[in-house]
Amino acid sequence: MRIVVARRVSQTFFVLLFLWFCVVATVGDAFWQLRGWPINFLLSLDPLTALATVLSTHTLYAPLFWALLVLGVTFFLGRFFCGFACPLGALNQLVGWLWRRRAGAARRAAENVPGRGQGVKYVLLAFFLGAAALGSVQTGLLDPLPLVARGVNLAVLPLVDPGRFGIHGEGRFYAGACAIGLLLLAILAANLWRPRFFCRYVCPLGALFGLAVRFVPWRIGKADAKACGTCRRCEEYCEGGCRPSGELLLSECVLCMNCLGACPTGRIGFGARPSACGERALPDLSRRGALVALAAGALAAPLWRVGGAEALGRSASLIRPPGSLDEDRFLARCIRCGQCMRVCPAGVIQPAVTVAGVAGLWTPALDYRLGRAGCLQNCIACGQVCPTAAIRPFSLAEKLGRGDFAAAGPLRLGTAFVDRTRCLPWAMGRPCIVCQEVCPVSPKAIGVRTVFEPVFGGAVDIADAHGAVLALAAAPGTGRNCGSGDYFLRPAGFPDAAVRRIVSLAGASLTLEKPLPDLGQGRRAEIVVRLQQPHVDPARCVGCGMCEHECPVSGLRAIRVTRENESRSGPGRMLA
Repeated sequence: MRIVVARRVSQTFFVLLFLWFCVVATVGDAFWQLRGWPINFLLSLDPLTALATVLSTHTLYAPLFWALLVLGVTFFLGRFFCGFACPLGALNQLVGWLWRRRAGAARRAAENVPGRGQGVKYVLLAFFLGAAALGSVQTGLLDPLPLVARGVNLAVLPLVDPGRFGIHGEGRFYAGACAIGLLLLAILAANLWRPRFFCRYVCPLGALFGLAVRFVPWRIGKADAKACGTCRRCEEYCEGGCRPSGELLLSECVLCMNCLGACPTGRIGFGARPSACGERALPDLSRRGALVALAAGALAAPLWRVGGAEALGRSASLIRPPGSLDEDRFLARCIRCGQCMRVCPAGVIQPAVTVAGVAGLWTPALDYRLGRAGCLQNCIACGQVCPTAAIRPFSLAEKLGRGDFAAAGPLRLGTAFVDRTRCLPWAMGRPCIVCQEVCPVSPKAIGVRTVFEPVFGGAVDIADAHGAVLALAAAPGTGRNCGSGDYFLRPAGFPDAAVRRIVSLAGASLTLEKPLPDLGQGRRAEIVVRLQQPHVDPARCVGCGMCEHECPVSGLRAIRVTRENESRSGPGRMLA
C-alpha cells in the first residue's frame, strides 16, 4: 500500500473514531451510549495537555501518560500525529483539498511557500505555557483536540439531536454555542486561503511538535542535491509548507507524504539522513516575540487573580459541577473539551461565557435555566468523563453523603436563596409551592410557613346564608379563581377567627367546605388566600437547582442557587 493511501486511511479512521466518541458521550446502556467506551482516549494522546497540566499542577494525571508515547514517537519520526491522527488536521486537509482540486499548479505551489507567519504558533505556545506555569491552563482554547471536541460536542451534534434519528429525544442548548461553532467554522474556512491554515499558523500543539522534531533522526528529505528542474510537484502538494524541494523547514513537515508520491524522479524519500539540500530547524521566529509572549502568559494568571476572578472575588452565580476541584486547581486542569457538558443528561452543565471571567472562558458551569432539570441526584457522569480530573471521579454514595461518606455529608454545589421581591407568595400574594414540591432532598431543604392574607377586592356582604351556601350582596371583584382550593372565607375584622375553604364561587353564590357559624345574613366577610411562603434550610440544601429550574417566575427566577456553602472550597462556606 502506498504511504499516501495509508495516511488517508489512518486519517479517516481517527476522524470516525473521534466522532464516535463524541456520539457515545451520552448516558445510557445502548451500544451507542456511554457503556465503557474510552471516550477520552484521543484527548489523552495530547502532549500539550500533558505538558500544561504538569506545569500548572506539578503532577501528571495517569491517563495522560499516553501523551508521552506520542511525544516519544515524535522524537523519532517527526510530526506523525499531525499527518496521520489529528482529527482537526484531517478535516483541514480535506477542506483544502476539495477547494483546490481544480486549481492550477502554480497557484498551489505559491500557496505552500513558507512564510514568517508560521512562527506565530510558537509565540502562542509560549504564551500558553507561561500562563500554565503560573497555574492557569488556557491551552484548550486553541489546542486542536479540545477545540474540535468542544465544537462538535456543543455546536455540531446539538444540530442533529432532535428528531427521529437524533441522539437525544429533544433539543439541547448551550450558552455561547454560536461563538464556539463559528470558531470551528472559521478554522475550516481559513483553508480556502491557505492549505491547513490553522496547522501552519495557529496550532500550539503543532508548535510543540515542531520543537520536538529538531533532532529527529527520521525525516522527509532529498536523497541528493542535484537540480530537480522546475516541476515543483513536491511543493505543489505540501500540506505543511516546509519547502521539500530546497532547504527543508524541518519543524513544519506534517508527514503528509504527498511529496513522496508526487516527485517524478524519486529524489525525495523518508529516511535516517538529513536532506541533501540542507535543513532549517524552525521558521523565521522572533526570539524577542517569543520571550514577550512567555512573559505575558506568566503575567496573565496573576492579573486574573488580582482582577478578582478567583477565590472570594468570584461571581456568586459561578457554580461548578459536582466533584470539581477548588477553583485554583480546577483552572489548572480544565481544558474546555466539553465532554462533561455533552454527557450531562440534564444538559445543566454549560460553557461559561462571562460568569467565570477571562480565565474561565468556556469552562463548565451550571446553568439551571438552560438545562432540562437541575443536577440529577443519581447522576455521576461528569466525574467519569473528565480527561484531566478537573472534575474528579466520585461515587453516588459520596454525592448523596451515604455509607462511608455520611459523616462528611453530600456534595454541595451551593445554596438556594429565595428572592422575596419576586416570589409569588411573598411579593404577589399568589399561591405557589413549586420549589418545595420539587426539592429532591430528604428531609426537604425547602419548608413553608403558612399565612392567610386578605385578597384585594375580597370584602363581601352576606345577603343570605343556608348552611355552607352563601348568597352575597354582590359578586367579589378579586379577579381570581377562588375555588382553586387556596382561598378561604372569614369574618371581616377578625384576623384570628376561624376560616373555611371556598369550594366554589359563581357570581354572587359562594359555597364553603362546611358552614362557618360566625357568618349570617347582614354580616361582612373577607376572602383570604392561604400563602405557603418558602424558606430554605442551608444545612440541608445541596444546591442541585431543581427549585430554580422549575420556578414558574420567568426571567429572573424567584429562587436562585449561588455558590455559598459549596463543598469544594472553604472560603465559600456559610456553615461550619
